Amino acid sequence: MGLPLSPDDLKKLKVFVDLCSGSPQILNMPQLSFVKDFVEKFGGKVPEGEFKFPGACPFGASASKPDNAPKEDVPKKEEPVDEEMESEGESELELDMDGVIEPDNEPSQPMGDETKIPTEEEINQASEYRGQAAAAFSEREFQESIDLYTKAIELNPGNALFHAKRGQAFLKLNKPNACIRDCDRALELNCDSAAAYKFRGRAHRLLGNWEDAAKDLRQACKLDFDEDADEWLREVTPNAKKIEQHRIKQERKRAEKELKKRQERVRRTQEANEKARDQNKGRSGFGESGPGAGPGGLNFQDVLAALNDPEIAAAIADISGNPANVEKYKNNPKIAKLIDLMKGSGLGGGMPGFPGFPGGFPGGFPGAGGPGANAAPEPEPAAPKTSSQKPDFVDDGLD
Repeated sequence: MGLPLSPDDLKKLKVFVDLCSGSPQILNMPQLSFVKDFVEKFGGKVPEGEFKFPGACPFGASASKPDNAPKEDVPKKEEPVDEEMESEGESELELDMDGVIEPDNEPSQPMGDETKIPTEEEINQASEYRGQAAAAFSEREFQESIDLYTKAIELNPGNALFHAKRGQAFLKLNKPNACIRDCDRALELNCDSAAAYKFRGRAHRLLGNWEDAAKDLRQACKLDFDEDADEWLREVTPNAKKIEQHRIKQERKRAEKELKKRQERVRRTQEANEKARDQNKGRSGFGESGPGAGPGGLNFQDVLAALNDPEIAAAIADISGNPANVEKYKNNPKIAKLIDLMKGSGLGGGMPGFPGFPGGFPGGFPGAGGPGANAAPEPEPAAPKTSSQKPDFVDDGLD
């Protein structure tokens, strides 16, 4: 059986072997671990240490890069917020802050026992407290109204309206935070409480939370239109729109700035890679066909990708165990592709740099000591005798 690799294929393969011979630490790269295992299997020893490429990596971006190479995949720390842009944006935003008050520090009021199931008598008693609280509110006795609503809540804590109305009384005392807490509780009990949305929206307005105020008041009008809620909504809408437009504008500016930074990073990376390729031309026996190309146009990126294929690695291991198994892979498209990649290099010879390489492959597999590799040329056949002497032995071809 003939050698499955042409002289050109061997010549290109020799480039890789010569690289390993000059810098055997290359076999410590994860991508070439199967080659290292192969060498050590037959008694070879790969020196410890990390391989450093003199220029651009001849095996492409998938292999280890030199310390000074650009590292695009390394996660970078988040850049600090552009304070100049933020301050510029804030100066452009002019809001009407009339009517905004300082937040209150009112302690939390009793919300009642969530698990309590009131009796009919407790429900009736809570309704009486509620009536008294409403009367106190009408008399502008807001603190008394709050106390009475608290008694009603303790008897019937599951009534959402009691919490919302107590929140309304807190509003009259300019205690918006206390109002928000009560309305939050009311909406937990009844997510469709228009009163809770209305009073909470008003509380957000007093605190200058314009977008939250507009959202709550809009929902209140949607659930149960109310003239007061509609008036408050029209009051907060201009500021809410300004804030929304300002946020959109700032987000667009950040996106544009980030795009410019990304484009600049790509440009610098491309320039660095181009410079590294230029510096690597002519070094270590690599040609000028591009990064990773050797004599004859051998592209190490493609060769390494093929060698890194588990199926090809398994085939090499199989052949190394039994050279006769090479016949099994004659029609393997992946092996054929690897051979095609290596055609045209014009390199030949064995595989130096792999101590203890197996004694021979059928047909003289690269590096083998068997037939077809480093063998002395056969002598030319002797000229036929012209003598009439009859030969002692005649080969009839039967054996």
